[in-house]
Amino acid sequence: MTNLDAVEGLDAVTRSLARRTPEQLAALLTRHAEPLARRPAPTELRGLAQALWSYETLHHLVLHLDHPRLQVLATTARISQDRAAQAAPGPAAPAPGADYQSLMAHRLSFAHLATEPVPPEDVYAALGAASPGPPRAAAETALQRLYDDGLAAPAGDGAIVVPPRVPQLLAAHDLGPFLADAPRPAPDDTAPTATVAPTSPHDESRAAAATLAATADRLLAALATQPAALRKSGGLAVREIKRLAKAAGATAPHTRLLLDLALAADLIALTRSPSGITALPTGAYDDWLGRPPGARLAPLLAAWSGLWDIPTHTPFGETPTALVRGHDRHAPALRHALLAALATVPLGAETPLPTLPLPDAPEQEAGTSTPWDDLLRAADWHRPLALRHQPMAHDRAAHILHEAAFLGLVAHGTLTPLGRVLLDDPRSLDEPLADLLPPLLEEAHFQADLTAVVPGRPAAALAGLLAAAADRESEGHAVTWRFTPQSVRRALDAGHRADTLLEDLTRASSTGTLPQPLCYLVQDAARSHGRMRVLPAACCIRSDDESLVEELAAHRALRDLQLRAIAPTVLVSSRPPAATLDALRAAGYAPALESDTGTTTVERLPAHRTKAPAPSRNPHAPLALAHRLLGLPAQPQEAATTGDA
Repeated sequence: MTNLDAVEGLDAVTRSLARRTPEQLAALLTRHAEPLARRPAPTELRGLAQALWSYETLHHLVLHLDHPRLQVLATTARISQDRAAQAAPGPAAPAPGADYQSLMAHRLSFAHLATEPVPPEDVYAALGAASPGPPRAAAETALQRLYDDGLAAPAGDGAIVVPPRVPQLLAAHDLGPFLADAPRPAPDDTAPTATVAPTSPHDESRAAAATLAATADRLLAALATQPAALRKSGGLAVREIKRLAKAAGATAPHTRLLLDLALAADLIALTRSPSGITALPTGAYDDWLGRPPGARLAPLLAAWSGLWDIPTHTPFGETPTALVRGHDRHAPALRHALLAALATVPLGAETPLPTLPLPDAPEQEAGTSTPWDDLLRAADWHRPLALRHQPMAHDRAAHILHEAAFLGLVAHGTLTPLGRVLLDDPRSLDEPLADLLPPLLEEAHFQADLTAVVPGRPAAALAGLLAAAADRESEGHAVTWRFTPQSVRRALDAGHRADTLLEDLTRASSTGTLPQPLCYLVQDAARSHGRMRVLPAACCIRSDDESLVEELAAHRALRDLQLRAIAPTVLVSSRPPAATLDALRAAGYAPALESDTGTTTVERLPAHRTKAPAPSRNPHAPLALAHRLLGLPAQPQEAATTGDA
């Protein structure tokens, strides 16, 4: 049957959207950008209303509702469905032995999708919030937030209209009694009665951020030096993870976490080549290297808040891997719930992190409650559908908290100042991170024992110079490099000259001078460098006809090959075999390709593939779309970027 009430519900939400300002509508589009991006972009407000109330979008959005909003939405939907069933009951069940057509007609009836507007007072009464007080205020606030998010709409008479699919989404969930306020995790009474921790959450966050910045820097540098090959089945092999973990100085789980964050932040990408799929840094990595330390961490932490995966958690029976696009839609909501619950823990409560893996924790007696249980109970209030009745929820939550501690968001059983900023707005991390991490150092202390010490984080230029001519020897609050004959020769091999290398090192010296032993080391290495030469040659051309060889060496059309005779019958070319063959054939010759065994090689045309560029992200796109949907002229700044919207 046709559901006219559902159509009237779309009319109500369309009118509600039309009453918004462009800024309010752009805020809604930004909040729901992820689920809406899975559908075609709307061209009118009614299309946006249909997208918001589609089953797929609702399935994503209800995961991010807290207990009051979820209760108001579920209660309204239940009352609405009951009233619709009474107003327009569905067809009676077919009699026993009915034919196939009768059974299908009953099966395809849509009475369960009918909706009726519900007066707010009926919803408040069903929730036990009919009288003024905290429950009533919480219910009213929750209803207004549902209106703001487009998950409900006010009808013309003030009644509430909700999407007809809500009962299908929420019918299986027992939300319990209406709770106006979130439960607060209780302090650990079994812990020693120490009052103040030896370090503050801010100090712990500073130390964690410094370690994280150095670890991410080394990890991406190792990936830039040697790209990682992915398995045919997807994801990095264990040996690749171990290699990168050793280069980064991190554990394997933390390496998997940073790799997935770098992939989500577009700092690395997966590239297909004839030999397989490899992971290597993108062009954004070069820009990332030029940023201050805090600005480097901001995209990684923001990516963690919305990551559809828990990289350090590996379900039983699966192999740990990385660089696999996650499919855990509950992870962002569970992450938010845990951080929101920790935000209410006062400093000094000392709620301990759960042990990993969680099943190895000591069994608690029946009827007892631990701070960990209280924390999960509080987190359940913030995002019920992400925690309640989800498989392995406790184990996944434990891994999330350990990831948060590694990232500097959690310390001493509560949120750090950085964690509170991430909870409020992941896009506002630059300022708190700049306060946590000191500026990069441009100078080093050069010592007579052939070491250079940087008492902090070195800038990219200084780190590159020292890495080119010395070996990194230690990490920590101060970074030490050691100069050796081999390291100086490495710099000379890379194109440095002794005089320019000494000039660059002198400019990087905090005293403006270099120790005499370092100068002698560079000069001695330069004197012995290059006494033996290795001739580069991409391929050789051989012919028994010496006159033909002389003709090729003098041919003007072949000058780009830079042909040189090393024997009367042999020429070396600076271009690879394919390019050399093409040039010879273009000049009118008929060469044949020969293998290293001396046999003629049969040539086949190669198949070349390239990766399509990723679409650019325009921060003004939501506001420009809001103006178009409302039928308003675009602002000048938006009009200039309409093509990217």
